Amino acid sequence: MKTISILGSTGSIGTQTLSVISEMSDIKVSAMAARGSNIDLFEEQVRKFMPKLACVYDKDGADILAERLKALNITVVSGMDGLIECATEDETDIVLTAVVGMIGIKPTIAAIKAGKDIALANKETLVAAGHIITRLARKKGVSILPVDSEHSAIFQCLKGNEDQEIRRILLTASGGPFRGRSIESLEKVTVKQALAHPNWSMGNKVTIDSATMVNKGLEVIEAKWLFDVPLNRIQVVVHPQSIVHSAVEFEDGSILAQMGNADMRIPIHYALTYPSRGELSGEPLDLFEVGNLSFEHPDMETFFGLALAFDAALAGGNMPCVYNAANEVAVASFLKGETSFLSIPEAIAAALQEIDFMENPTVDQILDTEELTRKFTLEYLAEVN
Repeated sequence: MKTISILGSTGSIGTQTLSVISEMSDIKVSAMAARGSNIDLFEEQVRKFMPKLACVYDKDGADILAERLKALNITVVSGMDGLIECATEDETDIVLTAVVGMIGIKPTIAAIKAGKDIALANKETLVAAGHIITRLARKKGVSILPVDSEHSAIFQCLKGNEDQEIRRILLTASGGPFRGRSIESLEKVTVKQALAHPNWSMGNKVTIDSATMVNKGLEVIEAKWLFDVPLNRIQVVVHPQSIVHSAVEFEDGSILAQMGNADMRIPIHYALTYPSRGELSGEPLDLFEVGNLSFEHPDMETFFGLALAFDAALAGGNMPCVYNAANEVAVASFLKGETSFLSIPEAIAAALQEIDFMENPTVDQILDTEELTRKFTLEYLAEVN
């Protein structure tokens, strides 16, 4: 029996994780956490899975949930302390970090220090604090199991080949809804158009990130830390069918790729069952129906948010944090209809120029960088709109 704590249970990854767990008899939920924007859904999840501990980040939401659950033997907590309590719950073997944003850094660090394995779905943790997280995980002997489909694919391709020299990581991207479009044609893109992803069903923020290809930029930085490879060995490959989820090329020229349907439940399931595999419902991949697979170079000029990720990663230090924080602010503004689609990468570029560089930031300095970047980006967007 494996015991899990889920941080971000009401989001896209969290709900799909609970769907997977519903099919498994050998895993139980010991703790659950949510931001508090959907208390009704969170209450429903808590009542179904009956964890010992439930955290609502928002204090008012936690008070509401505690009142509703007062007849049950479930402890309700709130805030960052509550997230950390869920991440370090005594019985927990593995912590799924699926919260969105930098809020995931401190609970992840606390979980690693407590010896918990990490099923990582929170990109920002490694993007902003990879130099801290990976070092600590090695020291504590903790596994970081990627949940992103691309990183899970790479992880699977490396299984049994851990000691082999990697020539290249081939990180696939669907290209999003605007693949093949010119930069001029993106000036008037609407929120509805940007949310119409051709292959994947995801939350709004990550769907916009896919449309700008910033999501792939974040994944490049994440892959650098997860697999300890230099940036010049990471190649983004546009693969519109989203069947090959990523591949690894070894020094003898052999390429191993992982394939499957565009179903996030598959990498979630693998992270939960690792190092074994178990049965999972769903339609198997039909290669005859798929037919042809195609691969293209990414358009780094039109989707210059991807190019900026390489710049931020090469600079290192706190620049990946700046990249991520500026993007979060700009995407939120775009989703509200307050700024244009192209203002997202433009705001990132401006922030990378403006915010002072720190070579080896601490967690507190990373969080300070985030705050400074958010303030600058809001001011920048107010000026240009």
